[in-house]
Amino acid sequence: MTAVALSEPTEASVTAADVLVVEDRESLRHMLRRTLSASGYSVIDVGNVKQAQTRLKSARIKVVLTDLRLPGGTGRDVLATAREVDPNMPVIVMTAYGTVQDAVAAMKDGAFDFLAKPVDTDHLVLLVERAVMQRRLVTENLILKQEYAARFGFPEIIGEDAKLAKVSADLQRAAGSDTTVLLLGESGTGKELFARALHRLSTRATGPFLPINCAAIPEELLENELFGHEKGAFTGATSRKLGKLELAHEGTVFLDEIGELPLSLQAKLLRVLQEKQFERVGGTRTLSVDVRIVAATNKALKKAVADGSFREDLFYRLSVFPVSIPALRERRGDIELLARYYVDKLCRELGKAPVALPDECLSALSAYDWPGNVRELANCLERAVILCDGDRLSVDALGLGTSSPVGPLGASEIEGLDLGGSLPEVSRRAAAAAERAKIQQTLERTNGDRTLAAEQLGVSGKTLLHKMREFGFLEPAGKS
Repeated sequence: MTAVALSEPTEASVTAADVLVVEDRESLRHMLRRTLSASGYSVIDVGNVKQAQTRLKSARIKVVLTDLRLPGGTGRDVLATAREVDPNMPVIVMTAYGTVQDAVAAMKDGAFDFLAKPVDTDHLVLLVERAVMQRRLVTENLILKQEYAARFGFPEIIGEDAKLAKVSADLQRAAGSDTTVLLLGESGTGKELFARALHRLSTRATGPFLPINCAAIPEELLENELFGHEKGAFTGATSRKLGKLELAHEGTVFLDEIGELPLSLQAKLLRVLQEKQFERVGGTRTLSVDVRIVAATNKALKKAVADGSFREDLFYRLSVFPVSIPALRERRGDIELLARYYVDKLCRELGKAPVALPDECLSALSAYDWPGNVRELANCLERAVILCDGDRLSVDALGLGTSSPVGPLGASEIEGLDLGGSLPEVSRRAAAAAERAKIQQTLERTNGDRTLAAEQLGVSGKTLLHKMREFGFLEPAGKS
């Protein structure tokens, strides 16, 4: 975890030194200073814990050399302050006879190394040299990491459309804070990919990233998945289980399809967002956790708030920084770029010779409406590459049929449609007929694979099942 931001003095008042020496014996302190200065290091020396803590907060220090026995505290107090200011600051502790056990404890707390008294000056210089080298390597690594993030922060997010560029820019701005981000967009637009990119660019990048699909886990199991449980919380709970929120401490939890989160769990999630606290299932002890929540939905959450299926206070906590990800049909200029990327990638992964994308395939891909967005495009091309026996993809292998962007309705399309009643009534009947036809077409194209069909339709599996029963594809629930 990165250091907590501390208020610093102005640039003019900030001193800098290679080494901070903390030793209460004046003669030893001066000897240490002379030795290190003779080796080319700039040194600040102090005699007690309070002075050391003040210097750590007001000066730029590279390495700390501290005794364990000090007025006003111990060397472990100095170590704690150093790690609060900068977790990467190396701290060397000096130990006299009888304090080796304390030195071992300091090493467990994160000390770089220890130096036995009486001090061997050659060994002292060697240890400080190693500590300075480690500090330089850590700093260089952080710089490289920042450059990598700037260049490759969105390595799998392909596209040149201005809408996509705005999304990337918004997420890079949000990455520097712990603001809760709500990703809005249809299924298959890459919301999890954007969430992972946000995590990689954030100060939590070294921590875990744990995704949870709120629509894919039954309600009775979702609470346990999020919050964990205590031993004996329910039948079969033979041991304590940590939930995803605990496991993601100092990292990011991605809650996909947050609109499907049951009302019973929304209050508990709200508490995590507001107080960073919760209890495990069956537990009474309040736990604190340091996690960032990134949520995503393809639902209209404002409508869910209006109909009472989603808490208004949770909605406002989640949507502090909303980011809308465009559907693929809204950035058709990226389809060719994406198609070429996926075909090349799939040929490598499948061990096939490169295949060409002829103009007729690109035209068919560009004309298709892509209800399942980028995910559907990738699945379509994977199937086409697998079926390809030559060096060129065929339009038939794409399996897109005659789909094209929606145009005006002709006479054949309204034949048989009941036009009686008011306009809203006719609209509802037309929408239902279109939904039924679309679901039937998608199920036929996926050979009855409901999971894939739901992805291509941009709805949850639960919604598809409900629609299939509504339109008579399945028996109503409870009937044999």
